[in-house]
Amino acid sequence: MSKEAIQTDRAPAAIGTYSQAIRAGSLVFLSGQIPLDPTTMEIVDGDFETHARQVFSNLEAVAIAAGASLNDAVKITVFLTNLDNFATVNAVMEDFFETPFPARAAVGVASLPKGVDIEADAIISLP
Repeated sequence: MSKEAIQTDRAPAAIGTYSQAIRAGSLVFLSGQIPLDPTTMEIVDGDFETHARQVFSNLEAVAIAAGASLNDAVKITVFLTNLDNFATVNAVMEDFFETPFPARAAVGVASLPKGVDIEADAIISLP
């Protein structure tokens, strides 16, 4: 099976040895996004909700570049440095996804890149 890299300027550029997303067949694997502003490549100012919204906005931009939307997501993984923020993640996701919601895992971690409090990745099934 061949694979194709997906790239967009509407999401943060890759800051390591990875692609923003890879299309393999009808699936698109979106790399983890943190709350970086794609134009400045700096962490957005604000509280946890602001960070979560930026993460899902970044994922959405990559999904669109792949010819899909976040509603085509079949699996989301959310990494949190504080699981007390889980309810906020649920509230933010309601603004980005329609039912049926994707399968999801939430994982508590000790730290994330650049000291952020949230990261999320996704698997999209192309329409």
